Formats: sequence, C-alpha cells, structure tokens
Amino acid sequence: MNIDNSVINSINGGGKTPNLSPSQSQEMRDSFMTLLITQLQNQDPLNPMENAEMTSQLAQINTVSGIEQLNDTLNGITQQMDAAQALQAAGLIDKAVLVPGSNVMVSVDDENNAYATPFGIELASPASQVEISVLSKSGEVVYTNRVGAVAAGVESFSWDGLTNEGAVAPEGAYTVRFSAMNSAGEPIEAQTLNYALVQGVSPGNGNNDVRLDLGAIYGQVTLDQVKQIL
Repeated sequence: MNIDNSVINSINGGGKTPNLSPSQSQEMRDSFMTLLITQLQNQDPLNPMENAEMTSQLAQINTVSGIEQLNDTLNGITQQMDAAQALQAAGLIDKAVLVPGSNVMVSVDDENNAYATPFGIELASPASQVEISVLSKSGEVVYTNRVGAVAAGVESFSWDGLTNEGAVAPEGAYTVRFSAMNSAGEPIEAQTLNYALVQGVSPGNGNNDVRLDLGAIYGQVTLDQVKQIL
C-alpha cells in the first residue's frame, strides 16, 4: 500500500511553495501521518515498505515545515526592511532632491534679482560635450550653455536666471533640455533631472514602496527615483 502522490503533492503545493494557513498545514501533516501509519500497519509482511521509500515520504512532509519557517523568516526581514526604508525616507523631509523631470522655476525678488532652481543630468556613459538649453513655455530658447565634458552618472547644474542677452528671465516655469555627445560625436543616453523639495512621506504597505511627497506639481516618487540629494 502506497500513499497516493496527490496527497504528497497537496502537502508540498504541487512542487511550488505552499500557500496554506497554519491550521491547514497542520491538518495536512496530520492526514499524512495518519496515512503513513495506516500504510505501515497494513503493509504486506512479505513485501514491506523499504526504508528509503519511507524516509523519502517523511522528508517531503518535513519540507513543508521548513518552507513555512523560511517564509516566516523572510516576512520578518521584509518588515525590518520596510521600517528601515521608512526611517530613511523620513530623513529626507524638507530636503531638496533631484528626480526625473525637466522643470526649472524662476523667481524674481523686489530688486529684480532672478533665482532659478537647480537641475541635473544622468548619463549612461561619459560625454565629451554637453549642451544645456532652457526654454520658455512658448518653446523659445532663452538660455544655452556648453559645459564641455561630463562624467557618467549624475551631475547637477545651476542657472543664474539670466537670458543669453543678459536680461532677467521673467518669473515662472521653464523647461531644461540636454544634448550629450561622446568623443565620436554620437548622441548618448541622458536623463534630465529637476529640483524638488520633499514635503512628506507615505509609508509602504509591505512591498518596499515608501513614497516621497514632492507637492502638487511633482506628486510622489519612490526612493529609487531620487538621483541626488542637494
């Protein structure tokens, strides 16, 4: 008499990690042991179960317990990671960051001094030549600057808020664009980054998805979208 493979497969989740509640798992183990004892009691004395076969069946039921313990351990680690990530995110409140985007904001004080928010670029590979262009809402280029070679990675830049003619740019929102070339004069991949201020943190729900609140304009981003802390 052998234990039906469907019973063992049910216990082991059909070869996959089982998704059973503790009570269901215990019930399955009890059923397995009952069947195993019944099998031993009713086996043919002239053809008893081999030790290897019984050991294999016992090992399969023990696998369930091991997987459950591993899942509990992983859940605990995940919770600790969520807590650490939330704590890290909370430390960014009221700090300025660079995140994917192309917005530049210009403000002008009573003495007609212009102030522009920083911006940045993330390069996949080194560039021998990078050109910055700032455009108005209408698409007019108000400022350009060739900054030369830039290393791969994230680099931040600033603009004094003056146009190419030296005039103070009107207060408002602008768009920044980058053109990056390698030593062979070929364009390379570049991601534009804009300035934002972290205003709050939304905790995750167990999936490592803690989000930073950047206000109404920029919405929320995840920690991995923060490319640089200014």
